[in-house]
Amino acid sequence: MDAKKIAAAIFACLVITSVVAAAAPPVSTASARAVLSFDRDWHFLKADATGAEQNQFADSEWRKLDLPHDWSIEGPFAETNKTGGSGAFLPSGIGWYRKHFTLPEKFSGKVMRVEFDGVMQNSDVWINGFHLGHRPFGYVSFSYELAGHLNFGGKENILAIRADTSEQPASRWYSGAGIYRHVRLVVTDPVHIAANGVFVSTPKVSAAEATVQIETSVTNESTVPREITVQTRLVAPDGKTVAAIESSQMVGNGAAAKIEQQIIFPKPQLWNLDDPKLCHAVSEVRAGGKILDEQTTTFGIRDAHFEADTGFWLNGKNFKIKGVCLHADGGAFGAAVPISIWEARLKTLKSLGVNAIRTAHNPPAPEFLDLCDRMGLLVMDELFDCWTVAKPTLGGQGLADYHLYFNEWSHTDLRDTVRRDRNHPSV
Repeated sequence: MDAKKIAAAIFACLVITSVVAAAAPPVSTASARAVLSFDRDWHFLKADATGAEQNQFADSEWRKLDLPHDWSIEGPFAETNKTGGSGAFLPSGIGWYRKHFTLPEKFSGKVMRVEFDGVMQNSDVWINGFHLGHRPFGYVSFSYELAGHLNFGGKENILAIRADTSEQPASRWYSGAGIYRHVRLVVTDPVHIAANGVFVSTPKVSAAEATVQIETSVTNESTVPREITVQTRLVAPDGKTVAAIESSQMVGNGAAAKIEQQIIFPKPQLWNLDDPKLCHAVSEVRAGGKILDEQTTTFGIRDAHFEADTGFWLNGKNFKIKGVCLHADGGAFGAAVPISIWEARLKTLKSLGVNAIRTAHNPPAPEFLDLCDRMGLLVMDELFDCWTVAKPTLGGQGLADYHLYFNEWSHTDLRDTVRRDRNHPSV
């Protein structure tokens, strides 16, 4: 069977939004913002441990490792494991992670938050013994502010995470266990761009020009009102700045403001499947002649829509979507999948004629969407595979799946994921 026949046999399924921007913020070089990887040097225990959230808990005998980490894929395989065949007969249970770190005194006046791209699942997070929060969904990204709970000037801090996959069977596929995605510490000025606070869209696109709309949410966590200026620069795929705009606004102490801007982008190079051109929006928050925060958002200019009679259109061209469903694991790598594995897999799928991916059945890692942006693949960014009714197992009983959390958590998980992924041109 040739490649065209293989591609034609693939199930095509895709949802496209009208958004064109792709949020893929790199580490900022601005002195006002620091993004620090928290992947290295963790202590891990594959068991429950009473009191492990407290700083004085002894963890010197725990295993030392780096993230991302999926402890379930390490085995052992056993027919008696409660995950069953769908979970590859691999183990489930409770795992603890602890990270020891220090912070310089210069950070004491900053705002800090810890960001998790994904923890499988039912996670609880503590900083220096203080409980920051609980998130049951293992595929959603989340963050916590650490204000008021940190030590500076060389005194140790301990970040502790408990993840629990005990209740099984909980899935119709292999889902892994532990902190299987990246973790980072974000350090900003008290006046800063909110988490996932830049939204770029292009309501009008033509060969002559594109209208680019930018919404920037700025939070003032200082003790006084601040008059701020938000400057946004648009950078073309060749690295040249094509346009810029500035807007000023007063932001009260303890308040937030949304700054809306519109820029005309002349003769844009469009994002498409054959040549996925990516641009950048560089956002600066200034006050008193000082840059308080800076963030770069990668985006692609494109027009995407469906028509009832003809189907999908991208930049004025009508074509068929040829999609596949991909789960979040990487085979023997488990759920902690190196980006090189995804890149090799997507290249192979593109060679067969695939042009779209359905992330079955949950939000993917952020770097997966970044890769699809760069490679020119459309994405159906799925949230969950059930609402309030459990999926049945082969034996007939219901799974301990997302239906247990839908009523309490679906709006939060949906909001956080839309804000995280709304800017990707692939989505």
